[in-house]
Amino acid sequence: MVENFDEWFHDILENANITDSRYPIKGMAIWMPYGFQIRKHSMNIIKKLLDKDHEEVLFPMLVPESELAKEGIHVKGFEDEVYWVTKGGQRELNEQLALRPTSETAIYPMYSLWIRTHMDLPIKYYQIVNTFRYETKHTRPLIRVREITTFKEAHTAHSTKEESDEQIQDFIAIYKEFFDELGIPYLISKRPEWDKFPGADYTMAFDVIMPNGKTLQIGTIHNLGQTFAKTFDITFEDKDGEHKLVYQTCAGVSDRVIASVIGIHGDETGLRLPPKVSPDQVTIIPILFKKGKEEVLAKCAEIKAQLEEAGLRVNIDDRDIRPGKKFHDWELKGTPLKLELGPRDLENNITVAMRRDEGKKIEIALDSSLSDNVIDLLNKTQENLSESAWNFQKSHVKFTESLDEVKDLVETGNVVKFHWCGDEAIGREIEEKTGYDILGIREEISEGECISGKGNAKYIALMAKTY
Repeated sequence: MVENFDEWFHDILENANITDSRYPIKGMAIWMPYGFQIRKHSMNIIKKLLDKDHEEVLFPMLVPESELAKEGIHVKGFEDEVYWVTKGGQRELNEQLALRPTSETAIYPMYSLWIRTHMDLPIKYYQIVNTFRYETKHTRPLIRVREITTFKEAHTAHSTKEESDEQIQDFIAIYKEFFDELGIPYLISKRPEWDKFPGADYTMAFDVIMPNGKTLQIGTIHNLGQTFAKTFDITFEDKDGEHKLVYQTCAGVSDRVIASVIGIHGDETGLRLPPKVSPDQVTIIPILFKKGKEEVLAKCAEIKAQLEEAGLRVNIDDRDIRPGKKFHDWELKGTPLKLELGPRDLENNITVAMRRDEGKKIEIALDSSLSDNVIDLLNKTQENLSESAWNFQKSHVKFTESLDEVKDLVETGNVVKFHWCGDEAIGREIEEKTGYDILGIREEISEGECISGKGNAKYIALMAKTY
C-alpha cells in the first residue's frame, strides 16, 4: 500500500462510499452517506471537547472586500486563493464579496463591536463551516481541495499576552485529546517564521506521517498577538479605566482529519475504522438457510437491540446476497466488529465475532455478558489501531547530523530531525540544498552544532516531504 498509497486512497473514497469527486467543479466533492457519518462522529468529538470552555457560533460566508483588505499581511497570504462574488443577480455589486478563505476578517470586526470592557473577556467562540480557496496545485479529495467542507475554526480574545499563551497550550491539549480519540499519531512543531500563519506572532502545527512517508498537516494553532486587534480596533477598558488592545488566538482543523483516519488505519483490504468514529461499530451478518431463517433473523434483531441498549451503533446486513460478499463489503468499509450468526450458532447459543483490525474469529456466548464482551473487543480494537499507528510513526522519524543524509532519509519516507541554529537565511539554505521544506521546530536545545556547520544549534528541527 505504501508504493501505491495515492491510488489506494482515491479508490477507497469511491469504493467505500466516502466521497464522490465527480462534481463538475475541480477540487469540490460530495460527502456520501457513509463518509458523512465518519465526518459527523469525528466532529462530535471535537465539539464535545471545545464545548467545555468555548461557545459555538455561525458567521456568514461572505466577507466584504473592504474588511478583507484591512489586514494587509493576512490578505497577502491568501490573495491568490480568494473566490470573489461580483454580481447580485444581474447587477454588479458596489463592493466585491469574498467567499471566506478563513474567517478572521469576518469575525474580528464584530469582536470590535462586542468587546467593551474587561468584563467581556475572554471570548472563546468556534464554528464549523465551509471555506473556499482557489487551489491551483494538483487537487486531492480531502487533502488539497478548493472547498474545505469541514473547517473547524476557533477564535479567542484575551486581556493579556499571558492568557493568550495559555490558550495556545489549551488548544494543544484539546487537539492531542482529539487525535488520541481517533487513534492518530502526531508531530507537534512550531512553524518557521517564513511559514507561519499570515499575521500571526507564531504558529503551532500538528502533522501526521501518511503511509507513503509524506506528512499531512492536520491541525494548526496560531497566536495572533495584537496584529488583528490593531487593524480592527478591538479594545477594552481595563479595571483602571485604561483602554487596551486585546490579544488573540485562533485554531483550526479541516477535512484532512478524516483523510488521516482513512489513510493511517487502512490496509490493502480497505478501511479499518476506529470504533469511536465508525458509522456502524458492529455489523451483524445472519447466515441464512431455508430452515431456521426466521429464528436466526429474530435473534439478530434481539442482539442488535441488546447492543444498542448498551450505547453501540449496530446494523444488520440482511441483504439477499452471499455471506462472502457481505464479509468483503464490511471489510472494505472497515466496520470494527462483525458478528456472524447461523442456525448452528443459534443452537450452541453463540455468535462468531471477528475484529477488523486482526481478522481473528472469536466465539462469544449469547447471554447477559454479550454487551460487555463486545465493548471489550471494541476497546481492544481502538487501542490496537492507535498503538500500530504510533509505532509506524516512531519508526519513520530519524535523526541525523549529516546534511548529506537528510535528502536520502526524506526520499525514503522519513521525517528527519536535525540540529538547527534558527537563522532564517541558513534555514532557507538548508531547504535549497535538500530540496525539502523545514516542517517546524520540535524543541529547544542548548548544545550541539547546526547541521549547516555554521554556528551553534538552538533547536531540533523537522524536515519532511509534505502534501
